[in-house]
Formats: sequence, C-alpha cells, structure tokens
Amino acid sequence: MDERPLGTTGASVTEIGLGTWELGSDWGDVDEGKAREAIHAALDSGIDFLDTADVYGDGRSERLIREVLAERDEDPFVATKAGRRLDPHTAEGYNEANLRGFIHDSRERLDVDSLDLVQLHCPPTDVYYQPAVFDALADFRDEGLIDHYGVSVERVEEALKAIEYPGVETVQIIFNPFRQRPRERFFEAAAARNVGVIVRVPLASGLLTGTLSADTEFPENDHRNFNREGEAFDVGETFAGIPFERGLEAVDELESIVPEGQSMAQFALRWILDHDAVTTVIPGSSSPEHIRDNVAAAALPRLSADRHATVREIYDEHVREHVHQRW
Repeated sequence: MDERPLGTTGASVTEIGLGTWELGSDWGDVDEGKAREAIHAALDSGIDFLDTADVYGDGRSERLIREVLAERDEDPFVATKAGRRLDPHTAEGYNEANLRGFIHDSRERLDVDSLDLVQLHCPPTDVYYQPAVFDALADFRDEGLIDHYGVSVERVEEALKAIEYPGVETVQIIFNPFRQRPRERFFEAAAARNVGVIVRVPLASGLLTGTLSADTEFPENDHRNFNREGEAFDVGETFAGIPFERGLEAVDELESIVPEGQSMAQFALRWILDHDAVTTVIPGSSSPEHIRDNVAAAALPRLSADRHATVREIYDEHVREHVHQRW
C-alpha cells in the first residue's frame, strides 16, 4: 500500500487504516478473539495506522491493540481519542485536569510512555472556542505525554475553527459519497495548512458496502438500531446521517457505476482516496476478509471523471437535502 504524509507529524501512514470502534462497542457483540483476529489481519495486510478511543468498549479497544502488538514486531501509528468519558459531556469538562486523566489512562491501556496522537473526541462546538483546551494539549506534548494532537469533529465548521490553532496537526472527519461537504469547505484549507485528514465512517455504517437491505435486522446493542434518530449520540455517526431507506435507494444507483471486479465498498473507498487532501481512511470491520478487501481498494486506479460526476448527481438527488447543511 502507498503511504501519505500525516500532516506535519513527520509520519507517513498507509492510505487505508483500521478503525476499531466496531471492536469495542456499539456494533453488536464482537468477542475478543474475533477482535484480535481483525487487528492481526489488518497488520498482516500492511496497515500501519490504527485508530481507537478510550470509550470504545470502556477501554477494550485500546487494550486489545496493546495485546496484539505485544505479540508482533510491527510498530504502527496508533491514534486515540479523549473527552467522551465526560458525564455530562459538556464543554466545561474539557479542562486540563480531566484531559490529563484521560491521557494517563490511555497510556496505561496501550502500555506506552507517549501516545502517538490524541484527538479531542467530537467535543461540543464551544470547545473549539476555548484556547485553554489547546494550550493544555500543547503542554501535554511538551511534557512528553503525547507526540501529537488533533481533533475528531462532527461538523465542517468545527474543523475549520480547529485548524486555526497551530498545534492541531490532524482532523478526523466523516467523508464519503453520502457526506461530500468537506471537499467543498474544508479540504482546501486543510491542504493549505498541511493538516492531516483522517476519514472516518467511510462506508456510512455499512450502507456503502451494498450488503444491507430493508430487511436487514441489527442487534439491539448496534447503533444502527438504537441511534437512527440520534438518541445516543450525533445521528451523523449512523448511516452518515441519511435516512436508512433513502440511503438504500442511493446505493442502488451507485451500484450501476461500480467498475467490473470491484466491490461496492472498494468503490466508495477509492472515491475517497481520489481526493488528494485525504491522508488515510479508517473503515472498521471485525472480518479479516472485509479488511483485506478494503486494503485492496488502495491499489485500484482512480475513478473516471464521469463516475465522479455521477456520484455527485446521485448525492444531489438522494442525499444532499438530508445532510449537506447539517454537517
């Protein structure tokens, strides 16, 4: 797999990484043996960027990464997140003491002296207007507790505000054929500041795999069941914010332009990677087969201009009204 520079961090990472939300929580039951197999499969496939968070399974995902890496020689770049442990999850909670505690716990679970990258975990919008939060992150870096810091955002406007702080080296954001606004409003600014762009929810919670249907049933503890209206967290994290049935209609149209020999998931990932501002894409999966399929997307040729134009047309017809101005 080719690698791309991760902003100003000095690291280069594979174009496809592994997101480990699914291995921690909110995607139905995934036993720990299967979760470890998934991480092994990612590393076996050449992935050298792993993304996690302290709340994924109450630290389970971080711990599993530590356990797998202890069995191997690789030293991948591991990005984690902090902030969502706050209860209530308020802007006031994003203070030096709380963040220091979260970072301490993640260092212990990952068994490292310094975390490669800490990202604020989709904090309330007001946090981006509090310089003291970013001053604290800079202090943690200077103390050797973290190597780099960035943000994971819900909205484009939050991303634009975050990169006004010179220490923010990465932004994690939702971007896929069903969430196209970042390329209009954010990518140019990120490139101008040499900010690494980490794309999450690239397959729209499975919609863009082409394997879901109106008859698909999700487990009770799967966010695709319990968060369709944003009952638990931002609805944009579930099916990228598009109503499930409307998303299925859009996928039906997209499937007609997928090149022969490619899966729907590979097509979506290739579409994302065709945007040069993107550093890495982090699809999550507990299936080694799916992980290998995702990695193979990086070797595919760029999509034609006609296919990109058709993706825009399908977005405009089926998706734009539901998501474009909201995120």
